[in-house]
Amino acid sequence: MRRGSGGMRGPGLRGAVPLLGCLLAAASSTRPECSIMQEIEEERSQCLAELTWDNRTSGCRRQWDNITCWPEAEVGEVVVRPCPKYFRFLTSYLGNVTRNCTSQGWSDVYPAPYAVACGYDSNSTPGEEQTAFYGTVKTGYTIGHTLSLIALTAAMIILCLFRKLHCTRNYIHMHLFMSFIMRAIAVFIKDVILFESGESEHCFVSSVGCKAMMVFFQYCVMANFFWLLVEGLYLHTLLVISFFSERKYFWWYILIGWGAPSVFITAWTIVRIYFFDVGCWEEIVESPFWWIIKTPILVSILVNFILFICIIRILVQKLHSPDVGHNETSQYSRLAKSTLLLIPLFGIHYIMFAFFPDNFKAEVKLVFELVVGSFQGFVVAVLYCFLNGEVQAELKRKWRRWHLERFLGSDMKYHHPSLGSNGTNFSTQISMLTKCSPKTRRCSGFQAEFSLV
Repeated sequence: MRRGSGGMRGPGLRGAVPLLGCLLAAASSTRPECSIMQEIEEERSQCLAELTWDNRTSGCRRQWDNITCWPEAEVGEVVVRPCPKYFRFLTSYLGNVTRNCTSQGWSDVYPAPYAVACGYDSNSTPGEEQTAFYGTVKTGYTIGHTLSLIALTAAMIILCLFRKLHCTRNYIHMHLFMSFIMRAIAVFIKDVILFESGESEHCFVSSVGCKAMMVFFQYCVMANFFWLLVEGLYLHTLLVISFFSERKYFWWYILIGWGAPSVFITAWTIVRIYFFDVGCWEEIVESPFWWIIKTPILVSILVNFILFICIIRILVQKLHSPDVGHNETSQYSRLAKSTLLLIPLFGIHYIMFAFFPDNFKAEVKLVFELVVGSFQGFVVAVLYCFLNGEVQAELKRKWRRWHLERFLGSDMKYHHPSLGSNGTNFSTQISMLTKCSPKTRRCSGFQAEFSLV
């Protein structure tokens, strides 16, 4: 009996596509099943295009059965076709499928179903393990970005509220914190749109909003790397240049941190619109245009690593200077602490896999960059805000001042109503008690950066 051009779905493929999506997740940030569906769509379009030229009146016409394209055949002819290409993701064995052209039309596929004929065995394929692994990775980086988002938001509030903490060094920290916050938010939005919706329409016809989300996501990631670079440039400048205009340099830092990524992302967006407008723009592995984004990020990682080595070298020289004590154990301890402090601030952990191929130790790379990297914002907020000596001193001062105002204010108002009604003198006295000289407040940016050491 002749089948229609879309009449046979192919048993077993429905279970194979979700599994195939899990296996592809390691290779790309795209919604995994899109790669499979795009291959199927390409073969379907080619088959249907050739079908329009098939004027055969006898035998079996060309047919697309939603999996394989069957060519025209004469009655009694046996047609053997190789398994579809996308089964290579599921198994190393690719068999053949066969159909007979009868007087009643095409026969059923033999051996059936497609999954069995093409070597897919649900019991032997490590689908559940792969699914569990990628689910664990997603849970891990979701927890990491959530903790980072909470810690960074609290750190931003602290640095914004207390005016005595306003300086170039902390302004740069605040911009870095904001880049981490934007990156975490972008990750959450991307996951909801690409992985939680349960739909796959964006694989072929994507909305402008979906593409705009991917542009925002790529911008946030690149901006985060560039602000890590700015931290390295600023700290290196503090150590190398004795006197420089922090205000003048700060605007250059702004231009590097937020401006440079916008240039590269704009170029990438224009190229995608005119030359590779496929899906939701989440496919990155097979696209040569991905290097527009990847190259600046790799350069920033490399430059930051070089700055890290230079700063460690300067620290070693300072620790061995005559002005520093000669306790060798103490010197190495301070050097170790300084190095550990700089690793999250500079993003040094990214150098481990930055210049290896994408498929090199894919699972280890996923854990290291996605899970471990998601906690970077949390670690930076803790080290450079909550454990910072200046921040702790300012918080303690404000806390003591609030208690002093509360205690003295209520006590004086109870015993001396006239003084309680006039708060001008009292607030002046409190401000005099807490005021310190400008010389006392001034400190080296380098010393403040390593107040934990």
